Amino acid sequence: MPPVDRLVCRFAAEPPQEGLPYGRWADRLRVEFLGACLRIDDEGEDLGEAGDIVWYPDRSWDGQTFVPATTLTSTGYELYGYVAYPLPAEGEEPADFTATAEFTAETADANPDWKLDLCEEVVGGWRGEAGATAAMTLVWGRPMIPAGAVATAELAGLAVDQCTLLEDRFTLLAPDAYRGDVLDIKLFDARGAELASESLYEEDDEDDEDDDDQGDGGSANGNAEGARGA
Repeated sequence: MPPVDRLVCRFAAEPPQEGLPYGRWADRLRVEFLGACLRIDDEGEDLGEAGDIVWYPDRSWDGQTFVPATTLTSTGYELYGYVAYPLPAEGEEPADFTATAEFTAETADANPDWKLDLCEEVVGGWRGEAGATAAMTLVWGRPMIPAGAVATAELAGLAVDQCTLLEDRFTLLAPDAYRGDVLDIKLFDARGAELASESLYEEDDEDDEDDDDQGDGGSANGNAEGARGA
């Protein structure tokens, strides 16, 4: 193959290695995630009580495993974040957990036009050409339309990660905000037909007016610097 003109890491994270958490393992992760929820700066809002936690497929990168989560609260907010832990040695149990959580009022229930319900968090960086750095971004979510089978992350039209849906949920970990390019999250059916596409970055109001007929989904939880008002 000829040399490529864009050097960027692709499929850097391990595919999901476990099923969705359940039983005692889910209880352990729940303690960590709810602890992070208690540390959220609520900005004077009444976040209410957390409901049932929805877990998403695990992804491992740079020696860490990330297990994302979301939950709706009794006052209509969504809490979202992840539990992380170092990859344990063979035969050992996970330990040294860390967790992060944020909140948003932009929920799928309040936005019936969404085709994708996404959350994201920058978890590290990848240094590329001429000192340019990509934001390694954990993206997790679920389709709001039927027939989805695989989710992908694309950077400048190049697939940099993908995840087979597990119980209608997916997790991606991919380079974002690199050399002026940003991630697009796409949903495909089992035959490879594209069903939905969404950028992690909101367009400005003027662009929104021009592109009202082109929006495919919702991604309320922007975290990358310069993105959607994180």
